[in-house]
Amino acid sequence: MIAPVKTVIRSVKELRRIPQEQSAPKGVKQILVCAGGGCLASGSDKVIAAMRDEVLRQKLVGKVNVTAVGCMGLCVEGPVMLMADDMTFYQRVKPEDAAEIIKEHAVGGKIIERLVARDAKGEKAVACINDIDFFKKQTKIVLRNCGKIDPESIDEALAVGVYQALGKVLDGMSADDVINEMKGSGLRGRGGAGFPTWMKWNFTRQTPADQRYMLCNADEGDPGAYMDRSVLEGDPHSQ
Repeated sequence: MIAPVKTVIRSVKELRRIPQEQSAPKGVKQILVCAGGGCLASGSDKVIAAMRDEVLRQKLVGKVNVTAVGCMGLCVEGPVMLMADDMTFYQRVKPEDAAEIIKEHAVGGKIIERLVARDAKGEKAVACINDIDFFKKQTKIVLRNCGKIDPESIDEALAVGVYQALGKVLDGMSADDVINEMKGSGLRGRGGAGFPTWMKWNFTRQTPADQRYMLCNADEGDPGAYMDRSVLEGDPHSQ
């Protein structure tokens, strides 16, 4: 559960000092392992455990960091992981691959070709995630942080810019300013009615009550339709 805003954000000034980039310790190799629903179903939890065990066994604590992240998108090839230093994307990884990945790649810098994607003809190895056909034509917007940050870390969320708009609101905008900002944005619900968001917020504001509640709609009931699960699992603070 996300903590109350005033607990998470100590002050607006502090919030605005947070750099707009992921805060990874210098010199630490970052290994991002997908823990989305698809990869978990194919055993990524065991892969994550094996990778962390290898970091301990090879005495690399503080030098190699294994992070469980949200869905990376290529579920059919799971479990998948990304070596953040050179953007190598490994797929169909098994727990028994952990020792080799840590020793050969994280330490030695050698790409393990048997675990990377292939070109359209199935011949040439394609290691970099940005060169894989599935990814290179995509421009992620809502899911831009999924697969890149630890969804359970407020610090990583803040480091990629989450809550900056909230900081602006708390720094002096009035309720009318916020409603007008939402109205000007044209933001609407994603349901069939396309109900204007500013109007929902205004109804809430105008309702007399000592306490109000915000509910997050995370319905996944429409077969074949993307709803909110991937965002909630991979980048919950962006909600």
